Order: sequence, then structure tokens, then C-alpha cells
Amino acid sequence: MRARQTHTPTRAPRIGRRGFLTAGIAAAGLGLAGCGSGAATSSGRARLRQWNLFTGGDGARLMEMHEAFREEHPEIQLEDTTFMWGDPFYTKFVMGAAGGRAFDIATVHLSRLRGLGTGTLISPVPRDLLAEHGITEDTVPTTVWDKCLVDGELYAIPLDTHLVVTYYNRRICERAGVLEGDGTLVETNGEEELIDLLTEVKEATGQYGIVMETTGAWRQFWSLYRQLGGEMTFDGELVIDDDKALRCLDFLRRVSEEGLAPRASDAPGTPANFQNEIAGLMFGGNWELPTLRDAGMDFGMRPFPAVFGDPLGQGDSHAFVLPYRRTPDREAENAAVAYAAWMLRNSLTWAGGGHTPAYLPVTGSEDYQELEPQAGYREAAENVQFDPQAWFSGSAAQLQSDANSVFQAVHTGATTPEVALDRFKSAAQRLIDTPPPV
Repeated sequence: MRARQTHTPTRAPRIGRRGFLTAGIAAAGLGLAGCGSGAATSSGRARLRQWNLFTGGDGARLMEMHEAFREEHPEIQLEDTTFMWGDPFYTKFVMGAAGGRAFDIATVHLSRLRGLGTGTLISPVPRDLLAEHGITEDTVPTTVWDKCLVDGELYAIPLDTHLVVTYYNRRICERAGVLEGDGTLVETNGEEELIDLLTEVKEATGQYGIVMETTGAWRQFWSLYRQLGGEMTFDGELVIDDDKALRCLDFLRRVSEEGLAPRASDAPGTPANFQNEIAGLMFGGNWELPTLRDAGMDFGMRPFPAVFGDPLGQGDSHAFVLPYRRTPDREAENAAVAYAAWMLRNSLTWAGGGHTPAYLPVTGSEDYQELEPQAGYREAAENVQFDPQAWFSGSAAQLQSDANSVFQAVHTGATTPEVALDRFKSAAQRLIDTPPPV
């Protein structure tokens, strides 16, 4: 896993479906054989077991928030456990949820919600209880809140939004003449305006205009595809707009072929290349903010550019979920909801890592508006584009992995957009034809 943040670490080997099912069945068996809830402790305090996937800077920030929560809630014994990001976490999650005794609240990616067993491994969130703590659909962006609903039931409590945005080096961009008077990057509309801007920045660096993670090309592709209004569904067969998909892939080909961006740049190398000033701009997740700030860079951030339409960017949300319980445990449920609501209300601390809090009273506060550069891309969170819905889609899921593997070859010039699209469609159909493990 990448030490600096938690979103695009080195992947552990993907667990096979048989292993996934075997592990889940074994865990379920242990859960059936086990004793009851461990919500109450010998001291009379409510026990709250929290699972998460945050390490690096996010992990340190989470621990800071947890210590503050403990100080304010002596009646709750918070026990937090961190697992490795990606497949290891989600495998452990399914095993624990199947057993019914592993956690009282867990943090997941909202894009993975429907594939994690809503109604079977995950329980609905009691809206009335959540409202008592000040969290309702009016306090969260509609785009994010709607993703927490499955068949009208609320199954998650969103903590943040994290998505691909545009970083710009102020020193280089000033030299290129592409800054406004207030030091912000000039806004572009359309492909040609962006190409012109990248060309000017390239002339200022003598190398490239922009760097982006070519091994994570799905983020750029999905952002562009959604700007074109592209839809993608997996109901028995893949439905995708070939013309729109090819237009997006051709843009990725063009920026690399014209020397505006490196043909190859991996997850750790992309922010490093930006720090080394081989380019003045970078497409990257907003979680890269602390790394660049620690490097002492003078940089700004704005939403992903409007290349083919509105400035939409691919992203996701960290959200809290409750486990399904064969025997209801109201004390554990009350403690879990109180914890989640507290985390939302105090998410200004969480914003320090680059994530945009989901709780609107925080992002609308004066304190947040004074955060720089976070306030510069706040509106991007309202336009976040979640991955298409499927059990194999979302953060750390196989669809992203397959797309990245295929699409990066367009950047390198090893294949054409047409061939890459055909390969992606074949990979997606194989996933559609595979029965879901949960």
C-alpha cells in the first residue's frame, strides 16, 4: 500500500470467487456457533467495534478524530481496527459481516455498497435515530445521499467525497501566462482550449504540460465519458456508447501522442513527477493534497476540466455501514449512529487530507471556506461521478482494474482506442457472466 494515502495503493492479489465464498461460509459458520453480542463491557460502557481501511496520512487523521471522540464520549468504548486497503479489507469485511460478531460499524466505499450484501450482510440505517443527531438528506449533497439508498432504504452514512481534480503549479503556470489575477488557473471550455493551455504550459516546462496516472486511466476515461452523457449498464450484457467511449480514449491518446503528457506514469510516480516540475498540471485524486503540501509546493486545485461538457470528475465516497444482526442490539446501534454523526459533524479535521466532507454545514462554514486549496474545488464534490453500478464495479473492484490494464495501452501507443475498447468490452462481459460472490 502507498504510505502517503489510501486510495490507489499497490494491489494485493485478488481473492478468487471460490476462496471468497469459502471464507464467507466459514465465517458464517463461526458466527452461528458463537455467543451473543459483545456491545456491553464489564465497566458498563457501550462497546463500539469500528473497522476501517485508512492508513498513512488518512489513518493518522482518523486516529486524531477517534481520540477526540473518546474524550467526548466516555460512555462509549471505541475499539478501532485498520485493515489493508482494497481486496484484503473487503474480503475481511464479508467474512466479518457473515459471522455477525466482528464489527458494529465499518467504513466502506459507497461505490461498493450494492455488492456487499445490503439486507443480508448490511442493515439499513435507522433514519429517525440519525436525524436525532442532526444528519438528514438535507445535510448531505443529493448526489451522494442518493447513492446511500437501495430500494428506498438508507444503507450508508456518507463521510466525504473524493474525486479526480486538477492540480496546478503556480510558479510554472505564472511563467506560462495561464493564471488569473487572483492566482487561480484560467478556466477552459472544450477540448481545444484545454489542449492550447497544456501546450503553453509545456513550453514553460520544456517537457510536458500535464501528468496523469496512466495506470489508472479509468478515472480520466469515466470523467470524460460522463461529461458526454455516456451511460454504462451490465444487465446481462454490457451496454456502452461506443462513439462516446472512443472519443474519450482518443483524447487520452492525443495528449500522450502530442507529447503533452508522459506516455507512462504510475500511482506513486505521478505526484512525484508533478513535484519534480516536469509538468505544470496534474490530474489526480484530491487525497494527494497532503503529499504535495508536505513537499512545500505552491499549488492550487480546481475541478476536473470541462473537456466535453460540464466539469464532471470520477470519484467515490467513504461511508459508514452497520452490520446485519440476527438478534438486534439497540445499544450497539445507538453507539454506532452516534459515532458516525459525530464524525460527520467534526469532519473539518478530515478535510485536511483533501477529502471534501459530505456534511454540508461543514463545507458551508467559514472555517472550511478559509481552507486553501480545498475550498477551490468544493463544488466538484456536488458533481462527483460514481462508477457504474455492479458487484464488480467501484473502488478496488475488478472493473477498474481491467479498464486500467487495457486503457493504459492507449497512452503508451501500444494499441488503438478501437482495440482497447473491444478488449474492455470483452473483460466487462466476462465479469457480467460471473455469478456475484455475495
